Amino acid sequence: MESRLKALGHPVHPMLVMFPLALLVTGALFDIVDTVGGPDFLGEVAYWNITVGLGGGLLAAAAGTVDLLAIPAGTRAKRVALTHAAANVAVILLFAAVWAVRLNAESRTAGGALIAIEVVAVALLGVSAWLGGELVDRLGVGVDPEAGLDAPSSLRPPAATQRIGDVR
Repeated sequence: MESRLKALGHPVHPMLVMFPLALLVTGALFDIVDTVGGPDFLGEVAYWNITVGLGGGLLAAAAGTVDLLAIPAGTRAKRVALTHAAANVAVILLFAAVWAVRLNAESRTAGGALIAIEVVAVALLGVSAWLGGELVDRLGVGVDPEAGLDAPSSLRPPAATQRIGDVR
């Protein structure tokens, strides 16, 4: 099933997910290091990683929703996609709660309870990332129907729009 939202011939959702995933995980790691005696600035950096990660997560969710809505009902792909989406919503809500607590706090550092929430959210994010891989690699969601080892460039127009005699 081909992705409905593309940029330069490639699905947008997979392009966007790497940023929030990396930022949220790094934010949690920085909070852990800060709590066990790392440099003082790490708590502040973790807060800003989470802030930007949440924004990126919302963009990725919007792009993912476009693909989710195109998956036929009653398929395993739809069930996996709904679980993937629900897990990601939970991750965003958990990190948003951590972010909200820290927003107007005197110190942007996280304590034990906030770090516990972040660890749960990161674990859930790992499960969701695996589900995303299952959607693409096993179920073919977002994969171009012409995909293959000798497929033409994604920048090449579809065969139906090529003129006779075009050499590319």
